[in-house]
Amino acid sequence: MQSETVFRNKAFSHIYVEDRILNIEQYRGRAEEILKHFPEAEVVAIDHYKDVFNRHKQNYVMQHESQALILALKQGNFVYPGAEVCQNMGNKHFYYASCMMNCLFDCEYCYLKGMYPSGNMVIFLNLEDIFTEVLGLLEKHPVYLCVSYDTDLMAVESLTGYVKKWIEFTSAHPELIIEIRTKAGNVDFRNLLPVYKDGMTDGGGRVIFAFTLSPEYVVSHYEHRTGSLENRIRAVKQALELGFTVRLCFDPMIYCPDWRKEYGSMLERVFSEIQMDRVYDLSVGSFRLSEEYLKAMRRNMPDSAVVQYPYQNDHGVYHYSEKLTDEMEKWLVSRLAEKVPVDRIFRWQDQDRG
Repeated sequence: MQSETVFRNKAFSHIYVEDRILNIEQYRGRAEEILKHFPEAEVVAIDHYKDVFNRHKQNYVMQHESQALILALKQGNFVYPGAEVCQNMGNKHFYYASCMMNCLFDCEYCYLKGMYPSGNMVIFLNLEDIFTEVLGLLEKHPVYLCVSYDTDLMAVESLTGYVKKWIEFTSAHPELIIEIRTKAGNVDFRNLLPVYKDGMTDGGGRVIFAFTLSPEYVVSHYEHRTGSLENRIRAVKQALELGFTVRLCFDPMIYCPDWRKEYGSMLERVFSEIQMDRVYDLSVGSFRLSEEYLKAMRRNMPDSAVVQYPYQNDHGVYHYSEKLTDEMEKWLVSRLAEKVPVDRIFRWQDQDRG
């Protein structure tokens, strides 16, 4: 599987590796497989990933232009309750797992820009420890788990193989549902088909590939390095044709000039090219972000229209005005309802704000 973004020498020209990885055969081998992709990179041994990632006075935006890669072993908690600003899609026991920190893509409005001090990317190699923590939760209740939450796993599948590993793990645990969210476009689902078909004989629904679809205006202005709308639609079509479970996410909706025209043009393409009756479900929501994260982003991105927009602050969460939120979201829901039953459309409701 190939990433939408070509790994250039500029990106990951420096790769930091925790010392302890080299002393554990399993993780050393995983690190070596990743390093093979970057034969010209300068590899630097470090004691702990935080020595690089948590340094003071870093510039997230500038670092993201030439990301360094950090290979580490995660400690402490591996699985966290889902954030209130995220959709749970009707699932009571909603969690996310952090396999990586930061993303290959560079969306201006991404909350990661406000949450992390560094623009560099961290890959945690001890994936099996995350599986162990998930097993502990499964002993108590069913689990709905977002595994591509703090990154885009599909964008780096050629480096990590983590999507395959998550499918294998999920296939062995019937009480587990995972969502793999992505904005990648140039991906080949045929590489995942053998492991998916081996474990997902019930027709799907437990491994959900959730594609975020945005108008070309939003992609070109704010979703840098991501798959184009055309390529994302192509990936959705291939996934459906091969029998994968697909969710379409129109979330976050981003206000832009002539937003009805932009989102309408996008929907025309989606409706004409995607068999909507085969889509598992859809999510709709507009931009919302915690006050803390947006303040940090505004300091670092003074020229970003989407970041500097005069949002309304409601109990520590920034979002569009209630009038604009309702106008945008209800319009989109009504258009989607022309093709999909309303009970398969999940809207992030006003009362869900934290």
